Amino acid sequence: MKDSTYRLIAWLFDVCLWGGELVDGENLPESGPAVFVSNHLGATGPIAVAASLPIRVYPWVIAEMMDRELAAEYLRQDFVEPQLRIPPPYSHTLAKAISRVSVRLLNTAGGVPVYQGERLHETYLRSVELLAEEKSLLIFPEDPKQELDPRYRMTPFKKGFARLGEFFHERTGQSLRFYPLAVHRETYQVKAGKPVVFNPLNNPANERLRLKSLLEASIHEMYLGMAQNGYIGIPLPR
Repeated sequence: MKDSTYRLIAWLFDVCLWGGELVDGENLPESGPAVFVSNHLGATGPIAVAASLPIRVYPWVIAEMMDRELAAEYLRQDFVEPQLRIPPPYSHTLAKAISRVSVRLLNTAGGVPVYQGERLHETYLRSVELLAEEKSLLIFPEDPKQELDPRYRMTPFKKGFARLGEFFHERTGQSLRFYPLAVHRETYQVKAGKPVVFNPLNNPANERLRLKSLLEASIHEMYLGMAQNGYIGIPLPR
């Protein structure tokens, strides 16, 4: 997908689905390489971030979501039934309809499929290739198997994404920057935090935990601040 086409789609997301504002955009880089890390909020997070960021990003996407044969069933279980609350058999029909559009869109947009198990190395390989080309990634590292914290509407982060710092440093000798983003649905805001920089001098396991913890804490703090400005989740007049 050409950057101009990507920007058109992002603009349509903003006009038709989001319509919010970017806060503290001065914390963002003018270009890549960078990794943006955000809270998910169901379908809201990906739409809000794509609509708000001034630079193109390549999102990490669950591999099933990019597979024509698997996407419909994944959407049914993960989105249509739990979030839209549409029961079967209607959920099957709607999931198939959504997948016909979403699979093509995600692949065309350059989504990076996130595999499990032995194929995970393919995810890292493609990601580092993009970063080496001075492109930027977008990652939503919440663990869906963990309990949702109602204060932040988030589950704890997985830390596997932080390995990108190691792999990128091995490839280029440079320290990768990770930028926290907090999406708040009620205030229609995406807030950008200051970057956390990979430290190659740290023990790799400790560094992965440090990156994960700092980014998660930063997003928590930004989210609570946005909630207070929005009167704790009460939608503001627009």
